[in-house]
Order: sequence, then C-alpha cells, then structure tokens
Amino acid sequence: MYGAIAKHRLPKSLIAAAFGLMLGGWLAIARSDEIAGAQNHLLGQQIVWSIVGMATMVTVALVDHRRLSRHATLAYAGIIIALLTAYAFPAVNGAHRWIRIGGIGIQPSEFAKLVFIIALARFLMHRDVAASIVSGVLCPLALAIVPMLLVLKEPDLGTSLVFLPVLFAMLWAAGARARDLVCLTLAGIMFLPLLWSQMSREQRSRVTALWEQNAPRESATADGFHLDQAKRMFSLGGVWGSYFMSDEDDSPALLSVHVPEPHTDSIFCVVGERFGLVGAGLLLTLYVTLVGSCLHVAAGTEESFGRLLAVGVAALFGAEALINTGMLVGLLPITGLSLPLVSYGGSNLVAHLVALGMVISVARQNPQTVLHY
Repeated sequence: MYGAIAKHRLPKSLIAAAFGLMLGGWLAIARSDEIAGAQNHLLGQQIVWSIVGMATMVTVALVDHRRLSRHATLAYAGIIIALLTAYAFPAVNGAHRWIRIGGIGIQPSEFAKLVFIIALARFLMHRDVAASIVSGVLCPLALAIVPMLLVLKEPDLGTSLVFLPVLFAMLWAAGARARDLVCLTLAGIMFLPLLWSQMSREQRSRVTALWEQNAPRESATADGFHLDQAKRMFSLGGVWGSYFMSDEDDSPALLSVHVPEPHTDSIFCVVGERFGLVGAGLLLTLYVTLVGSCLHVAAGTEESFGRLLAVGVAALFGAEALINTGMLVGLLPITGLSLPLVSYGGSNLVAHLVALGMVISVARQNPQTVLHY
C-alpha cells in the first residue's frame, strides 16, 4: 500500500552558486583593499551587507511570492517616485543615484530592476500577449522605458540597458509572437538615437573607445583609459593568478595599473588578477549555474506569475554578468555596471538576494509529488 506526499523543492544549486559568488566577491574586495593599501576596509562592510541581504532573502523565500502581484502597481509607482527623489539629493561623482537616509545611501535603480520584473510579471500573467501588438509589445515597452530613462539620466548607462533583455526574456516566456519580438527589437534599435542623445560625453567616449582599442604596449587615449587599464590588470593574473604565484613580487606591475572603481564596476579584473583565468572561469560557471537554476525553477512552475518572476530574475543575472564581464575584456563598451553578488555595494547585494529569495519562494510553492510505501 502506498500514498503520495508533497515535498517542497529547494533549489540547492541556486543557493550554492549564490554563496559561491558572494564568497568570490569577498575575496576580490579583500584584494582591492590590499591593492589600495588596506585604506578602504570595504570587506567588513560587505560582509555586514551580506548578512542583511541573506536575512532578507530568507524572509522573502518564506513568503508566498503570489502576494507580490497584489502590490505590483503600488511598488512600481513607488520606485518611480524614488528614482525622481534621488535627483533632490546632492550628486556623488556627478551622478544622482543615491537617497541618503542618515548615514546610509540607498540606490533606487538597483531595486527598480527588481520592481520592474514584478510589475511586468503582474501585467503579463493574465494576458494573451499574442493577441495584439499593444499587449504584446507597446505596454510592456512603456513599463520599461519610464525607469530606463530615469536611470539613464542619473546618469547610469549600464543599469538602464539591463531592462531591455529582461523585457525580451519575459515576453518570450509569456508566449509573445515572434513577429512582436522582432518589432520590439526594431523599436529598441529605433530607441538608440534617443539613448545616444541622452548620454554624456564621457559615456559616448566609452562606446567609441571600443572600436579604437589599443595594442597592449601602446599608450591609451583618455577615452580608452578605463578599458586599457582593465585589460592590463586582468592580464597580470595569467592562468592561475597572483594568489598562486605569491612567491613573485607583483607590486611593480600593479603600481603601473590604475583601474577605476576596482571594488565595484571593475571587480572582474581583480578576480582575473588574483585568481587568473581559472578563477574567472569558475566565476562564470557559477553564473551559468545560477541562471540555469532559475530557469529550471521556471520550467517546473505551472503558475504564470511565478514562472515569469523566475525567468525575469534569470535574465537579470545573465544580462548583468555578460555586460560586466564583456565590457572589461573589450567585447562591450564600458558602461559602469556592477557584477551581481560580487561587486561591493549594499543596495546591489540586497536587491539581488531579494530577487533570489523570490525564485526560492516560487520553488517552494510548487511542491513535487513523492511516492512512499
């Protein structure tokens, strides 16, 4: 005699990959502190934010993700207000990206990506996106363009670009027609002149520098300085990285390289310098595992809102990892985008852990049927 019990699924590979990426981030941030002469002490702050983020992730994972759909409209309106509020605060390094509350700086654009996924999943969950081009392209595109333009104006080109691949992936998962997705792609191409007009001179120079990359021994122009220095630092690690070649004095070579923001946007270079091609490859493998785990959860979910959430989070991590790593090795323009779960930053880390908490919640709410005798 046998019966059946419901066994909650726990995406163990997703959790393991997330912890592996955070650990890699701690090691890379410690290295950036070391390069800076241990003057920043950023590792301790990142560990504190990691604890806060993991606690938040667990809390979100224990809550039924379907409750988020009820508050999607309010959350979307709230994040738009938060993005506008950031302009009321003094600029930091020429950008209006932070809202200061006491001694803590919150970056609304990091949470805007998360809220966009929730709002778009809510919009698509009960609609036949193949019915018309309005529901299949125009309305979802409008949901993306509003936060995109606000983030771009901060200015933050890298973060603004992430909305488009997330939009495309979620529409595909919702069953959008191929011709509508082609229309969306064409709309994105037509949007490029507007995007270019809103970019600062520095942002434009980073795009043009991609086509003017210097040979390794040539001096870089001002516009291509960041890309040139990033590639130089990455190459210092060789195959195994300086960590496994500690008997060699790498100080002179490091002193000749000056990578902007080595603990945030350029942290992949620090990973390459410290752990070489092997470490960089392992980091990319963890991202592939993480994205694959999110898609596996989506594939095993019949409920539309949860499936779209999981696909959106997978697209978010995949797009950010590709853009960040691609720009630092000369395959994409330098846009200024953090590496999820690895780069230093409280808002970035907490927002991405919350996103993973949502995926875990989706997995928990879709139990497997297990036979027992």
